[in-house]
Amino acid sequence: MAALDPGDNNHRLCFNVLKSFPAPLLTTWPCMTEAMYLIGERAGYRGQEKLREQVERGVFQFSTPTFHDALRACVLMRQYADVPMDFADASLVVAAETTNIKQILTLDGHFHAYRIDGNTPFEVIP
Repeated sequence: MAALDPGDNNHRLCFNVLKSFPAPLLTTWPCMTEAMYLIGERAGYRGQEKLREQVERGVFQFSTPTFHDALRACVLMRQYADVPMDFADASLVVAAETTNIKQILTLDGHFHAYRIDGNTPFEVIP
């Protein structure tokens, strides 16, 4: 979201990093829902419109969680309860486990603690 919000202190860094990654970027529906809400809280309708436009341009590919993935997310949320981990974060860890993607674009420091398949750390960018 920082890449879309010029008022965010990390806007320039995130915008430049995001430009270096080819589309589509993999995300999950729980994360998109959370992002749409948060950008609306921070930047209002205009921020949400920027995110909607990216969806429409195909910037994102969506990993749709299955019931099994949702159960795995619940296990992860219990495992990382002290970090903590919400469902959106858990959905990204599950997506990483099912796609073998190890890089994640996030400012969320929790991803330094999370492990893919219980042992592989994320390459957190930026």
